[in-house]
Amino acid sequence: MTELSLRLAVSLAQIAAVMGIVMLTVMILTLAERKVLGWMQDRMGPMEVGPYGILQPIADGLKLFFKEDIVPAGANKAMFTLAPILAMVPAMIGFAVIPFGPAITVDVFGITIKPFVISDINIGILYILAFTSIGAYGIILGGWSSNSKYSLLGGLRSAAQVISYELNVGLAIIGVLLLAGSLSLVTITEAQAGGFWHWFIWGARPDGYFPIHTQIFAFVVFVISAVAETNRVPFDLPEAESELVAGFFTEYSGMRFAFFFIAEYANMVLVSCVAASLFLGGWNAPYPGTILGYIGLEQLAWIENVAWFTFKVYLFLFLFFWLRATLPRLRYDQLMRFGWKVMLPIALANIVITAITAYFFPRG
Repeated sequence: MTELSLRLAVSLAQIAAVMGIVMLTVMILTLAERKVLGWMQDRMGPMEVGPYGILQPIADGLKLFFKEDIVPAGANKAMFTLAPILAMVPAMIGFAVIPFGPAITVDVFGITIKPFVISDINIGILYILAFTSIGAYGIILGGWSSNSKYSLLGGLRSAAQVISYELNVGLAIIGVLLLAGSLSLVTITEAQAGGFWHWFIWGARPDGYFPIHTQIFAFVVFVISAVAETNRVPFDLPEAESELVAGFFTEYSGMRFAFFFIAEYANMVLVSCVAASLFLGGWNAPYPGTILGYIGLEQLAWIENVAWFTFKVYLFLFLFFWLRATLPRLRYDQLMRFGWKVMLPIALANIVITAITAYFFPRG
């Protein structure tokens, strides 16, 4: 086997492993959300399929797989078929630049790879922003091609919402980019090593005192805008059940509906990974080094790093559930006003203040 084909095989194995983990996480989230909502509302949630309902995601998957796939008579069949794929694929390929653990190198059949990073490109943030914006076209096309007024309204709402809040996501990130001096998520994560006081959400000075570069406001803007980007409560206007039946996927069934469903949860996981990497140190522990490293097991320290990254991601995912159980849906004019008149000025002010303080007080 040539070196090129061997490298390709290893890369495909990495991609398959990450996709498998993402799909497994999506399965877990579908059950976890219903269980968490049930507990918050003083009920049990799914309990019928398997012990305590733990097999419910498998039952849901089988149901959607065998469900009849209906295409409306007046739909644009090509676009109707393309839309779910266009929504799901960008959500999946965004994980290519996420650092799930330290950038250690491993020798596999004479080829050096980084097992926790599929691709460390120096424009990782731009890559994610570009592909997640493509995913919005899937929602818009799904709403338009269904030939349904409810779907069309949901697609139009989604278009306006994505334009409004994706701008805020991009602007909220700029403060972190100024401090890290890179667009690579690996470099940004490594810049936050050494304890939680070095994480960009606090933005401490090199001497560890006054957090003059704090990105707490950017963090809040990013999290709120990410919830809006993923069409989650209280920003789920594109699929508002009480107004639009199910919004842009009203006419979808079977696996096409499942693709939209997977895309929503995969986007939730993706924005949680990005938030953890940008603001909470990614795989870095909240203390210098690792406990396994202190006791002489440096070669196993990656386990602790991956565990911390997973914990931070699931913390953000729990926030999605918490918001759904707590907040009512916004009215559409409130949604747009909040994005343009509140979030945008805060994000712009954060960029200006961060740029000034980073110039006069370099972060080291």
